[in-house]
Amino acid sequence: MAARPSALEGRVWPVVDAAGAYIDDVDTDQIYHNAHLAVTDMEEMGRYAFGNLGGWGDFPEKAKAGDILAVGANFGAGSSRQQAVDCFRALGVAGVVGVSFAPIYKRNAINAGWPLMECPDLSRLELAAGDVLRLNFKTGEAVNVTKGKTVPARPFSRVQLEIYVAGDLFAYGARLG
Repeated sequence: MAARPSALEGRVWPVVDAAGAYIDDVDTDQIYHNAHLAVTDMEEMGRYAFGNLGGWGDFPEKAKAGDILAVGANFGAGSSRQQAVDCFRALGVAGVVGVSFAPIYKRNAINAGWPLMECPDLSRLELAAGDVLRLNFKTGEAVNVTKGKTVPARPFSRVQLEIYVAGDLFAYGARLG
Protein backbone atom coordinates (compact mmCIF):
# COMPACT_ATOMS: atom_id res chain seq x y z
CA MET A 1 0.00 0.00 0.00
CA ALA A 2 1.33 3.44 -0.91
CA ALA A 3 1.94 5.88 1.91
CA ARG A 4 -0.95 8.20 2.59
CA PRO A 5 -0.85 11.99 3.01
CA SER A 6 -0.86 13.52 6.48
CA ALA A 7 -3.87 15.72 5.68
CA LEU A 8 -7.41 14.89 4.65
CA GLU A 9 -10.08 16.99 2.96
CA GLY A 10 -13.64 16.00 2.18
CA ARG A 11 -17.35 16.58 2.53
CA VAL A 12 -18.43 16.46 6.16
CA TRP A 13 -21.34 14.73 7.91
CA PRO A 14 -21.91 16.23 11.38
CA VAL A 15 -23.61 13.54 13.48
CA VAL A 16 -26.17 15.78 15.14
CA ASP A 17 -29.67 15.47 16.53
CA ALA A 18 -32.79 17.26 15.22
CA ALA A 19 -31.81 20.39 17.16
CA GLY A 20 -28.36 20.45 15.56
CA ALA A 21 -26.39 19.40 18.66
CA TYR A 22 -23.67 16.78 18.38
CA ILE A 23 -24.89 13.42 19.65
CA ASP A 24 -22.66 12.34 22.53
CA ASP A 25 -22.07 8.77 23.69
CA VAL A 26 -22.92 7.11 20.37
CA ASP A 27 -22.20 3.49 21.20
CA THR A 28 -21.09 0.61 19.03
CA ASP A 29 -24.63 -0.84 18.92
CA GLN A 30 -25.83 2.43 17.38
CA ILE A 31 -22.93 2.44 14.95
CA TYR A 32 -23.16 -1.24 14.01
CA HIS A 33 -25.91 -3.24 15.67
CA ASN A 34 -25.07 -6.62 17.17
CA ALA A 35 -27.78 -8.22 14.99
CA HIS A 36 -25.29 -7.99 12.09
CA LEU A 37 -22.22 -9.43 13.79
CA ALA A 38 -22.39 -12.58 11.65
CA VAL A 39 -21.61 -10.47 8.55
CA THR A 40 -17.95 -11.06 7.76
CA ASP A 41 -17.71 -9.43 4.32
CA MET A 42 -16.37 -5.96 5.04
CA GLU A 43 -18.00 -4.45 1.96
CA GLU A 44 -21.40 -5.67 3.14
CA MET A 45 -20.86 -4.15 6.59
CA GLY A 46 -21.25 -0.64 5.20
CA ARG A 47 -24.97 -0.99 4.61
CA TYR A 48 -25.54 -1.38 8.36
CA ALA A 49 -23.63 1.73 9.47
CA PHE A 50 -25.69 3.85 11.88
CA GLY A 51 -28.62 1.46 11.40
CA ASN A 52 -29.52 1.76 15.07
CA LEU A 53 -28.93 5.52 15.51
CA GLY A 54 -32.22 7.41 15.33
CA GLY A 55 -32.47 9.57 12.22
CA TRP A 56 -29.31 8.15 10.66
CA GLY A 57 -30.52 4.85 9.16
CA ASP A 58 -30.19 6.20 5.61
CA PHE A 59 -26.56 7.25 6.04
CA PRO A 60 -25.19 4.34 3.96
CA GLU A 61 -27.21 5.51 0.95
CA LYS A 62 -26.04 9.12 1.33
CA ALA A 63 -22.37 8.59 2.12
CA LYS A 64 -19.79 8.92 -0.61
CA ALA A 65 -16.18 7.84 -0.72
CA GLY A 66 -13.97 10.53 0.79
CA ASP A 67 -16.59 11.85 3.22
CA ILE A 68 -15.62 12.72 6.79
CA LEU A 69 -17.71 12.19 9.93
CA ALA A 70 -17.84 14.87 12.65
CA VAL A 71 -18.99 13.40 15.95
CA GLY A 72 -19.67 14.32 19.56
CA ALA A 73 -18.03 13.23 22.79
CA ASN A 74 -17.25 9.61 23.66
CA PHE A 75 -17.99 8.32 20.17
CA GLY A 76 -17.73 4.55 19.95
CA ALA A 77 -18.57 3.74 23.58
CA GLY A 78 -19.53 0.18 24.40
CA SER A 79 -18.08 -3.03 23.07
CA SER A 80 -14.81 -3.50 21.25
CA ARG A 81 -16.40 -4.62 17.96
CA GLN A 82 -14.16 -3.86 15.01
CA GLN A 83 -17.23 -3.72 12.74
CA ALA A 84 -18.04 -0.30 14.23
CA VAL A 85 -14.91 1.00 12.51
CA ASP A 86 -15.03 -1.23 9.45
CA CYS A 87 -18.60 -0.31 8.46
CA PHE A 88 -17.46 3.26 7.75
CA ARG A 89 -14.32 2.10 5.97
CA ALA A 90 -16.53 -0.13 3.79
CA LEU A 91 -18.50 2.96 2.73
CA GLY A 92 -15.29 4.79 1.84
CA VAL A 93 -15.64 7.28 4.69
CA ALA A 94 -12.16 8.77 4.77
CA GLY A 95 -11.98 9.53 8.49
CA VAL A 96 -13.63 11.03 11.54
CA VAL A 97 -13.12 14.08 13.71
CA GLY A 98 -14.73 14.17 17.12
CA VAL A 99 -14.91 15.91 20.44
CA SER A 100 -13.58 12.67 21.98
CA PHE A 101 -13.59 8.92 21.39
CA ALA A 102 -14.08 5.88 23.58
CA PRO A 103 -10.62 4.38 24.19
CA ILE A 104 -11.27 0.97 22.61
CA TYR A 105 -12.90 2.52 19.54
CA LYS A 106 -9.95 4.88 19.16
CA ARG A 107 -7.46 2.02 19.38
CA ASN A 108 -9.42 -0.08 16.86
CA ALA A 109 -9.47 2.82 14.39
CA ILE A 110 -5.77 3.56 14.81
CA ASN A 111 -4.84 -0.11 14.37
CA ALA A 112 -6.97 -0.27 11.20
CA GLY A 113 -5.25 2.81 9.81
CA TRP A 114 -8.55 4.70 9.78
CA PRO A 115 -7.81 8.29 10.77
CA LEU A 116 -9.61 9.80 13.71
CA MET A 117 -8.73 13.17 15.17
CA GLU A 118 -9.83 14.63 18.47
CA CYS A 119 -11.09 18.21 18.38
CA PRO A 120 -12.56 19.34 21.72
CA ASP A 121 -13.73 22.65 20.18
CA LEU A 122 -15.40 21.00 17.19
CA SER A 123 -18.62 23.02 17.56
CA ARG A 124 -16.66 26.23 16.88
CA LEU A 125 -16.21 25.07 13.28
CA GLU A 126 -19.98 25.48 12.75
CA LEU A 127 -20.06 22.49 10.43
CA ALA A 128 -23.11 21.79 8.29
CA ALA A 129 -23.69 18.70 6.18
CA GLY A 130 -21.83 19.09 2.91
CA ASP A 131 -19.27 21.64 4.13
CA VAL A 132 -15.70 20.90 3.10
CA LEU A 133 -13.50 19.99 6.06
CA ARG A 134 -9.71 19.77 6.07
CA LEU A 135 -7.82 17.93 8.81
CA ASN A 136 -4.06 18.14 9.19
CA PHE A 137 -2.88 15.19 11.26
CA LYS A 138 0.64 16.56 11.82
CA THR A 139 -0.28 20.08 12.92
CA GLY A 140 -3.63 19.29 14.51
CA GLU A 141 -5.47 21.89 12.48
CA ALA A 142 -9.16 21.45 11.62
CA VAL A 143 -10.52 23.82 8.98
CA ASN A 144 -14.06 24.35 7.76
CA VAL A 145 -12.98 25.36 4.27
CA THR A 146 -16.54 26.33 3.31
CA LYS A 147 -16.91 28.86 6.15
CA GLY A 148 -13.25 29.80 6.57
CA LYS A 149 -13.12 28.74 10.24
CA THR A 150 -10.13 27.05 11.88
CA VAL A 151 -9.78 25.44 15.30
CA PRO A 152 -6.95 23.53 16.92
CA ALA A 153 -7.29 19.78 17.24
CA ARG A 154 -4.96 17.16 18.69
CA PRO A 155 -2.27 16.21 16.19
CA PHE A 156 -1.58 12.53 15.73
CA SER A 157 1.09 11.06 17.95
CA ARG A 158 4.19 9.93 16.12
CA VAL A 159 3.10 6.28 16.27
CA GLN A 160 -0.50 7.02 15.24
CA LEU A 161 0.77 8.96 12.23
CA GLU A 162 3.21 6.20 11.30
CA ILE A 163 0.48 3.52 11.52
CA TYR A 164 -1.88 5.66 9.42
CA VAL A 165 0.75 6.45 6.78
CA ALA A 166 1.76 2.77 6.61
CA GLY A 167 -1.87 1.71 6.07
CA ASP A 168 -2.59 -0.20 9.29
CA LEU A 169 -0.86 -1.74 12.28
CA PHE A 170 0.27 -4.84 10.35
CA ALA A 171 1.88 -2.77 7.59
CA TYR A 172 3.53 -0.57 10.23
CA GLY A 173 4.89 -3.68 11.98
CA ALA A 174 6.20 -5.05 8.70
CA ARG A 175 8.11 -1.79 8.15
CA LEU A 176 9.76 -2.25 11.53
CA GLY A 177 11.01 -5.64 10.42
